[in-house]
Amino acid sequence: MAGDKCDFEQTFSFCPLPSKKFSFLQDRETLELFMKWSMLGRVSAHTYSFDQCFYPYSSDKFALSFFRDPNVVSSLRKTEAGAWVPLDKPIVSVAVEPVPCTKVSMELFDPIYSCGILRPSGHLVKCLHDVYPDYDELRQMLQEEDSEQYRVFGREERAELLFRLFKHLCVGGELCQYEDTIEPYISTTKKIYKDLISVQKDPETKKISVVSTVLKVCAYDESGRCYPRKTRGGSDVCLFDCRPLQASCDFVLPQLRCRNLHFVTAKHWKRPCKSLFTLDVCMQKHVS
Repeated sequence: MAGDKCDFEQTFSFCPLPSKKFSFLQDRETLELFMKWSMLGRVSAHTYSFDQCFYPYSSDKFALSFFRDPNVVSSLRKTEAGAWVPLDKPIVSVAVEPVPCTKVSMELFDPIYSCGILRPSGHLVKCLHDVYPDYDELRQMLQEEDSEQYRVFGREERAELLFRLFKHLCVGGELCQYEDTIEPYISTTKKIYKDLISVQKDPETKKISVVSTVLKVCAYDESGRCYPRKTRGGSDVCLFDCRPLQASCDFVLPQLRCRNLHFVTAKHWKRPCKSLFTLDVCMQKHVS
């Protein structure tokens, strides 16, 4: 066990890169929508560089090294009672799960335009709900597994990072003012997705493909799961996006309803750059 612990601690070292900015967090239109959707001020982003090559088989070591690194511990924040606070206990273990990230266009959402969720004008079709007075077919498709529209997207499509981001925006925060049309959700999802992932073009086929590796991560201290936190409404989700052609790791944390969203990016110091970003969504049913 001692040897394993030493191996984990020596695999990767991280350094904050505070000058790294996310364009979607600087975009005025996006920030205005975040305010409308009860998300403004609940999204934070950070970037870290790291010193070793990342490979998918080393995902567990990479994540554990990240949460144990002194530079990360001193700069990373979690939310408690609506406030950003530092990690207060050592991380003893992590749970890592891959998240599909293969889409290079918005064609994933084409079925929405032909299944009865939208009117010809692009406006969302309203529907009745036992709990929510202002409800529509879009949110019903995203959240209600027993609804007719839920089957419009299969399990594989719903697992994609692009779909998770879209769902997160559509559900919104606790005081969300929902849109009447689909366009703001689609365009904002596209901005965020393009800002987070890395792509490359094959020189022979000219085909564009995603080179980011996205991981769903939970961190545990001696008392149990501590990051992302668990909440009464569900649980946060932390996602790492590792980019083999870059050397950065992006980390963003938004807090919606009782959910939080984190993105992290890490850049490799001496070898090709790699990125990591974490997405923390707080209500597990919205991102499962």
